Amino acid sequence: VFSSFSLQLHLVALNLPFSGDMRADFQCFQQAQLAGLTSTYRAFLSSHLQDLATIVRKTDRYHLPVVNLKGETLFNNWESLFNGNGGHFNIHVPIYSFDGRNVMTDPSWPQKVIWHGSTANGIRLVSNYCEAWHTADVGAMGQASPLKTGKLLDQKVYSCSNQFIVLCIENSFVS
Repeated sequence: VFSSFSLQLHLVALNLPFSGDMRADFQCFQQAQLAGLTSTYRAFLSSHLQDLATIVRKTDRYHLPVVNLKGETLFNNWESLFNGNGGHFNIHVPIYSFDGRNVMTDPSWPQKVIWHGSTANGIRLVSNYCEAWHTADVGAMGQASPLKTGKLLDQKVYSCSNQFIVLCIENSFVS
């Protein structure tokens, strides 16, 4: 049975904030499984292996809407995040964690900022991605975006010691 639920890419936050030292892909995979989601989820981060813009399969970048856990549209498609406007989205559409909390209002995330380590076009910023997300050192820097800007890819630099929101993007389906 092919469900219409899978004709979307879900963007979901990890259940806790993280500093710049994280095993984010593993956390996304594990928390999605614990939440009963059958698709594969990857961290919404540029890494030493891959730019953020290329995490979603090429065949899925243009026609699938990017939605929150409840299916509400955040972006018309994956590619539209990287058109240079910083991933502008409607801040009235909540971003939920795998356990169903709204990261924009829940106190578990005191700082409403998301890590991304990328340019506005989704390319890795080697100088600002917390040494490929392996350090929480106060002197190391990571690129992140305050959600109040209404952008997922706003270009602000923070110390890797900060505990920020980490997002996960669905990148393959099990039908």
